[in-house]
Amino acid sequence: MRMRPTLSWTPAADLPPGTTDLEPVVDALNTGGVLVLSGAGISTESGIPDYRGEGGSLSRHTPMTYQDFTGSAQARRRYWARSHLGWRTFGQARPNAGHLAVAAFARDARVSGVITQNVDGLHQAAGSEGVVELHGSLDRVVCLSCRTFSPRRELARRLEAENPGFDPVAAGINPDGDADLTDAQVGDFRVVACADCGGVLKPDVVFFGEAVPPQRVEHCRRLVREAASLLVLGSSLTVMSGLRFVRQASREGKPVLIVNRDPTRGDPHALTRVALPLGAALTTVAGRLGVPVAGPAD
Repeated sequence: MRMRPTLSWTPAADLPPGTTDLEPVVDALNTGGVLVLSGAGISTESGIPDYRGEGGSLSRHTPMTYQDFTGSAQARRRYWARSHLGWRTFGQARPNAGHLAVAAFARDARVSGVITQNVDGLHQAAGSEGVVELHGSLDRVVCLSCRTFSPRRELARRLEAENPGFDPVAAGINPDGDADLTDAQVGDFRVVACADCGGVLKPDVVFFGEAVPPQRVEHCRRLVREAASLLVLGSSLTVMSGLRFVRQASREGKPVLIVNRDPTRGDPHALTRVALPLGAALTTVAGRLGVPVAGPAD
């Protein structure tokens, strides 16, 4: 049974405190075989807000759930109007120092793989290969009837044609690419159907309340089994989709290291949590290891 998501989490009073000591992270990467698990916090320096950190979007925004999207034409209109507007900004985001450092560690054979909870494609844009997109990608669209996939840019062109002049001012953009619009701003936005069969189109992302495909989960579990350690970057680990891999690594006796400014649900399983900004922290780690990091992407 698919359950409604847990959108909030309150840290326990006895969680271990964060530190500014990066040596455990340096040591893990020096050993190699590090599996990276990233969350929304790694993309904040690219201008994409996270859900739960300082200024996180959950204070003003409840993400679309799978049940709402599939059960209501009005919910789909609201989603696509907001997502279409958000895509204009979201699609222009560029990798930051954190993404570039992860790619550099992989090129230097220190990182064995990358699992990301993000749907922004910024790890790949930074040069990381074989990234597992746990929650899918906003770059793709899927028809819920015929299961045909198509590029998001193609859908954007069709929505532009159906909604000329649609250009409201959003209150903000969220980690799922959804812009904050009122119902009045959404208005009578026109949604388009699958060009092949007329079915309902959905971004190829895992909505809250939707299950991650089992084969994808098993692939990630295998990556954890094969890794020497797990490095969590910018995730509160509030939802089980990411936390399960932290728990697995802990059960298997593998060090779990977290770089996140705020406490996380995975802290009890971690060797350390470094409470520093990700870009600066990973750049510092790269410097200590002598790993060259490419400049910002064009």
